[in-house]
Amino acid sequence: MATPTTAAQTGTQVPDHQPVFPPFDTQHFSSQLIWLALVFGALYYLMSRIALPRVAGILETREAKIAGDLASAEAARKAAEDARESHDRMIADARARAQATAQDAHQRLAAESEARRKRLTDELDARLAASEKQIGEMRAAAMGNVDAVARDAASAIVTQLTGRAPSAQAIADAVAAASKTA
Repeated sequence: MATPTTAAQTGTQVPDHQPVFPPFDTQHFSSQLIWLALVFGALYYLMSRIALPRVAGILETREAKIAGDLASAEAARKAAEDARESHDRMIADARARAQATAQDAHQRLAAESEARRKRLTDELDARLAASEKQIGEMRAAAMGNVDAVARDAASAIVTQLTGRAPSAQAIADAVAAASKTA
């Protein structure tokens, strides 16, 4: 048969009063306040003497690095601006030199072309004068031959028509009169 077990045997007795959660127990409240003040003071001391100076040093270092980077960026921007202005001046100078060189070349070529044109014109004028002189000589020679041919032809025609040979003086006068009217 089983024996009934009692609460004392099992160790599960219910105490007469309700237990309180230890942090809320008023009996220990004063000691907890003392420990709270000691721990807070120790943490405050550690934070103010160790942690916060390190954080402040890190922030100062970071701020100095940012300021240095900004200063170097400003210096680089100014150097880039100076380089751009120098480059613009160099390009403007190069353009001016190129235009001057092109203008000089154009003037030189125009002068050479004008000299060549004048030389060719003079040469052609000389050839033309020589040709005109030659034509004049040929015309004079031809005219001299025309007179002789005209006299011979007139003499032959008169002889053919009349059967008698005309005098050389009469033919010469007739050819001279015909030349003047033509």
